[in-house]
Amino acid sequence: MTDSVLVADDDDLFRQQLVSRLQQAGLNVVAACSSLDQARARLLQLPSLNAAVLDLKLGPDSGVALIEPLLARFPGCRVVMLTGYGSIPSAVDATRRGALDYLVKPVDMVRLVTLLRGETVTEEPPPLPQAPPSLARLEWDYIQQVLRDNQGNVSATARQLGIDRRTLQRKLQKRPSANDYQRDRQCGSDLSGDH
Repeated sequence: MTDSVLVADDDDLFRQQLVSRLQQAGLNVVAACSSLDQARARLLQLPSLNAAVLDLKLGPDSGVALIEPLLARFPGCRVVMLTGYGSIPSAVDATRRGALDYLVKPVDMVRLVTLLRGETVTEEPPPLPQAPPSLARLEWDYIQQVLRDNQGNVSATARQLGIDRRTLQRKLQKRPSANDYQRDRQCGSDLSGDH
């Protein structure tokens, strides 16, 4: 029997690609949701569910809030949390609520499919950063959230943020890179005192 999987992620392109990859791996994606409310509604309609992939950030909500109602309805469900920026506190919170694992994007698809099928993972996941993301990354995430809330309208976003439209456009051109994330991780390990 093919495992049934729910996917909840507010990034439309990522969600579509993830669903496609999971289906190629032989999993049956029974629901693909972009918000917490949409996922909760789908849970009530599903007769069974073997696994779920939940993004930590679902628009203004947290995917962690879906773990407990999901496991209450489907106790054997294997829940895997995804996030763009992992942190130890959020990983601990997710696993305490019942998540099987916590993966940082970009996702290791072999590991994810193995977890969703309930098979044994043979290698350890990469370590989470020891410190939260840099201020620049947090600012970028917040701007992106407000921009999404305003359906991509830069003028409305600038008004809501209380900054000039041109200032916002300059900030939008300074997208953090993978090197910035690596620097955040390095700073985190430097601050941890574990040398």
